[in-house]
Amino acid sequence: MAEERQENTPVRAAAVAEEERQEPEAWRGSRTVLVTGASGLVGTHTCRELARRGWQVRALVRDRAKARRRLAIAGVELAIGDLRDRQALGEALGDVDAVVHLAAIAVERRGDSYESVNRDATTTLLDAMRAEDVQRLVYMSQNGASSDSPYRFLRSKGVAEDHVRASDFAWTVFRPSVIFGPEDEFVNVLARLVRLSPLVYPIPGGGKTRFQPVAVDDVARAIGVALDGSDTERECYALGGPEALTLRQMVRRILVAMRTKRLLVGVPVPLIRPLVAVAQRLLPNPPVTTSLLDLLSLDNTIGGTPAWPELGITPTSFTPHNLAYLRRITFRDAIASLLRRPRQ
Repeated sequence: MAEERQENTPVRAAAVAEEERQEPEAWRGSRTVLVTGASGLVGTHTCRELARRGWQVRALVRDRAKARRRLAIAGVELAIGDLRDRQALGEALGDVDAVVHLAAIAVERRGDSYESVNRDATTTLLDAMRAEDVQRLVYMSQNGASSDSPYRFLRSKGVAEDHVRASDFAWTVFRPSVIFGPEDEFVNVLARLVRLSPLVYPIPGGGKTRFQPVAVDDVARAIGVALDGSDTERECYALGGPEALTLRQMVRRILVAMRTKRLLVGVPVPLIRPLVAVAQRLLPNPPVTTSLLDLLSLDNTIGGTPAWPELGITPTSFTPHNLAYLRRITFRDAIASLLRRPRQ
């Protein structure tokens, strides 16, 4: 955050990169979308997908250097500012046709709480959209999010979703299960722990919790489909992969993808919690926090009819073949990730 505070006012930079892309001639230059959280996992892939579809993408980011590394995409304009800064939002929303609101945190850090980032910043964004007369909004919520949840992360996302759905905007809400991809901070964390566990791999609670992992490119495509049509307005879609898998099954597939073996041993959560608490206090970037450990006790699968047929998308399976990128993770990478303070 110290690096960000040096930027006292939001500064819009011209877009970067020289990447070739195809886009429909009729759409070129005709539509502008603001993407919040643009340098994150979903944001990076969404910016690329929307640029491919012909949108002029304006990326609201806090860290210019990180954004330039991740958003080397032709046609992406950088707007530097904090989502909680009303002035920054007013500037970033100028001449915008739609907003994709992805910015959120799953891990709290100094100055960034669930309430301030996930809940309050969403309210600030909605107010700014009204002031700038921007009507179209795609909001990324979370499977399990609820304003009544006893878990602060899920509660903050649930309250924000309630505000979006109670608004008069032309909104679309997505509620994904755990998202996987080359830069994710769940499956990649599990893979880094493989490198740090030479023989035995401890699994919280025996790994019985069920997930429905969804590929980040599928999520980005869903956002693109939503923005390109009006039939998704004021609709909420649960996004999950084609299979519901336990954490143990996920780890087994990760091991196959990494071409290695470990003995999987279930460990009761009460035994792990003190170790996680110590790591959270001592490490700049702990692999798991006590809040996330609590969420590992909750099933994260979607219910009802899958959204994919309506969106015209065939979801990607969580298979060793589709996880082959995990092989590049080394022991040195795993150690470095613990000691590297994340940039916002």
